[in-house]
Amino acid sequence: MTNPLLQPWTGAFALPPFAEIHDADFAPAFEAALAEARANVAAIAGSSQPANFANTVEALELAEEALDRVSAVFFNLAGAESTPEREALQRDLAPKLAAFASEVTMNAALFARIEALWAARDTLGLNAEQARVLELYRRMFVRAGAALDEAGRARMAAVKERLAVLSTAFTQNLLADERDWAMPLAEADLAGLPDFVVAAAKAAAEERGAGGHMLTLNRSLVVPFLQFSSRRDLRETAYAAWVARGESGGATDNRAIATEILALREERAKLLGYESFAAYKLEPEMAKTPEAVRDLLMRVWEPAKGKAEADAAVLTAMMHADGINGDLEAWDWRYYAEKRRLSEHELDEGELKPYFGLETMIEAAFDCAARLFGLAFRPLDVALYHPDARAWEVTRDGNHLAVFIGDYFARASKRSGAWCSSFRSQRKLGVAQRPVVVNVCNFAKPARGEPALLSWDDARTLFHEFGHALHAMLSDVTYGFISGTSVARDFVELPSQLFEHWLEVPEVLDRFARHARTGVPIPAALRDRLLAASTYDQGFATVEYVASALVDLSFHEGAAPADPMALQAEVLAGIGMPHAIRMRHATPHFAHVFAGDGYSSGYYSYMWSEVMDADAFEAFREAGDAFDPATAQRLEANILSAGGSREAEDLYAAFRGRMPGVEPLLKGRGLLAETVPERA
Repeated sequence: MTNPLLQPWTGAFALPPFAEIHDADFAPAFEAALAEARANVAAIAGSSQPANFANTVEALELAEEALDRVSAVFFNLAGAESTPEREALQRDLAPKLAAFASEVTMNAALFARIEALWAARDTLGLNAEQARVLELYRRMFVRAGAALDEAGRARMAAVKERLAVLSTAFTQNLLADERDWAMPLAEADLAGLPDFVVAAAKAAAEERGAGGHMLTLNRSLVVPFLQFSSRRDLRETAYAAWVARGESGGATDNRAIATEILALREERAKLLGYESFAAYKLEPEMAKTPEAVRDLLMRVWEPAKGKAEADAAVLTAMMHADGINGDLEAWDWRYYAEKRRLSEHELDEGELKPYFGLETMIEAAFDCAARLFGLAFRPLDVALYHPDARAWEVTRDGNHLAVFIGDYFARASKRSGAWCSSFRSQRKLGVAQRPVVVNVCNFAKPARGEPALLSWDDARTLFHEFGHALHAMLSDVTYGFISGTSVARDFVELPSQLFEHWLEVPEVLDRFARHARTGVPIPAALRDRLLAASTYDQGFATVEYVASALVDLSFHEGAAPADPMALQAEVLAGIGMPHAIRMRHATPHFAHVFAGDGYSSGYYSYMWSEVMDADAFEAFREAGDAFDPATAQRLEANILSAGGSREAEDLYAAFRGRMPGVEPLLKGRGLLAETVPERA
């Protein structure tokens, strides 16, 4: 009874008592929370009372409160502050939690109660939100296998348990490869690197307890190294290590894991009567079918490939002018693209980066949220899970809305990438609760005493993840099941990608892009050159992304491949992948697809959402003000506060009045073709 995870959290804003939680607390907390959840579910399923919405659906909403609370703390820490003990427990928990989920969603008595409600839904007097929640609960149970016979349910449960084990292993292997690789850099190895990259390499060495300078596989360090290092041999070594994650041939090799995951996903879909896993996965999404996804991707692929090939010819000529013969390689692209950007747009990353300090970019994101939605942010002095993490109270008109946590710096204990998650989601049912939302990034940590500087891409990432956070913090629904980001996967990226647009608003840059040392605003000429180059190298960026999305789709729209690496090569050859560009995420480190089901057969969703975000920002342009109050109010009412209370198409149409075409996306990426079909 002294386990802090199982006690009421009575501190400020009922935050988890991080300072009191130890790794040894998690296993008994999960055991107790699972037992409580099982008892609650059994009581609902075995009730002698006829099913009604309150005693079945609303009871299920609250049945796993303790488990949800413990899980939120554990899995957020497992991603952002991993320890060997947490990794071991994660491996142990994966099949247990999957088994419990199957017990609930394939409980025959429980499903019978939901079916009874579904059959009588028109007579229950449900409001619109309740009707939507009932529909989603029934869909979840059916898609989980509740309607299968006993043998089918047993096999489905076994498949899900195995998938949980494999996804956990994939994630931990990738983290291990990223954590274990480092390349010491001698003084001569720093050739061509600007001061901010040298400082980041020094900080990386310090973080690993070493002196001098060190290159790691943190994206915010390895990408600028590839941009600026004049040592082609070192660029090749670094790039080879970066793309070889999960493909070492040793204990952390993910290729066999990916193969088994794909086979099990196909079996899962076939058990439910679908032709393929893609058909199963896409059915509840906006895209609906694999054909619709492929159509969008290929309409973007052709103009992107043409632009990339034209750019490759220019970069190859630049390389040859440097006396290097042969083909442009993947480890050359960023280096010569950076040189070309300096030549054509007079943009020097070393000159630009001091204007994008982490502190001022956080301030900019907060200010945009204040102007759009009336939010205020007050720093909190509270204990969190790591010294680098910071917290703010979010209010509107003096009323508490949320707690926002920012955890921005890379470290060896943190998985790569950037993401938004919650320690608590919003709901009104039962004891109403406001959310605790966290943004986790992997920006290069500066040397002690130096300001933290972001690249333009880093700054966009910060705005992107804060857009997700706004979706969670502004949620205003009754049921946690549809709260915040609980929406279709190809709709969830709309708020995040839309918020990126405010970083490009000139008045935002004029106010917040200030030199980290002098405080002087970014010169207007430099700002204008930056914005004019907003579509620079978009052929490269679009090709590497779309190639990954097409490989993901190909993995799932037919029979599971016996050799995913062979299929990956076949897909890339079939679309004519340019020689000097690789997939953004090759199969062995494609965490979006294999570290869980979230983006499996769904990596396309960033682009599907981009069709909408490009059009959505046009609404503000049409209003003549990037901060137009009426447009912002419509955005909040119909999208940011609505969660999954309606189908994504209906939410977007309520905001914009129609669904968009693909033209704004192509225009925004500088890829507008002469003739484009009318609708996306």
